[in-house]
Amino acid sequence: MRVLVAEDEEILAELVATGLRRAGFAVDTVYSGDAALAYLGLHDYDVVVLDRDLPRVHGDDVARRLIASGSRTRILMLTASGAMEDRVAGLDLGADDYVTKPFEFPELVSRVRALRRRSVRPVPPQLERHGIRLDTVRRSALRDGRELDLSPKEFSVLQLLLEADGGTVSAEELLERAWDANADPFTGAVRVCMSKLRGKLGEPALIRTVQGVGYAL
Repeated sequence: MRVLVAEDEEILAELVATGLRRAGFAVDTVYSGDAALAYLGLHDYDVVVLDRDLPRVHGDDVARRLIASGSRTRILMLTASGAMEDRVAGLDLGADDYVTKPFEFPELVSRVRALRRRSVRPVPPQLERHGIRLDTVRRSALRDGRELDLSPKEFSVLQLLLEADGGTVSAEELLERAWDANADPFTGAVRVCMSKLRGKLGEPALIRTVQGVGYAL
């Protein structure tokens, strides 16, 4: 759901980030190892797409520190070298997957999704509750058989509510999990998105506001 792209080639980093956002992920980008460590310390990422050859702090050292911290963030390593020794070295560091440059973008998206499903709380490919069926692989949503035309952000928020299995999700958690680091917590982005999502879900209303706590489905 939330991905950090750590890649020193800024154009490539932004291309990867743009593609991942179109696939429905909230994405932050950094261009150095020290910045990657700073962001990983601030936010709870599902996956980090980590270039091995980062400046200031090498990507291998970022991976070592992340693993030593006990983080649940999955590591997808990127490298320009396709040599078997390099792939083995990266995996031995604790990386969960390995992709060599150049790569096919659909494969990268698929690998990021697969790593997300291998997180501490694996997400089933389909989520269902109260007549809503969400396919997290095909990115499709239905209510009582009716197709819902959701934006990537609305889809992510609905997925988080479904994953909570009837529990309450706070606005802060929604902002943390579905928006990137540039989101302003004072803009009312969650409230606006929730209003649009409720309208698209239709009647009878499914999302309830738990005053002072958050939202529940």
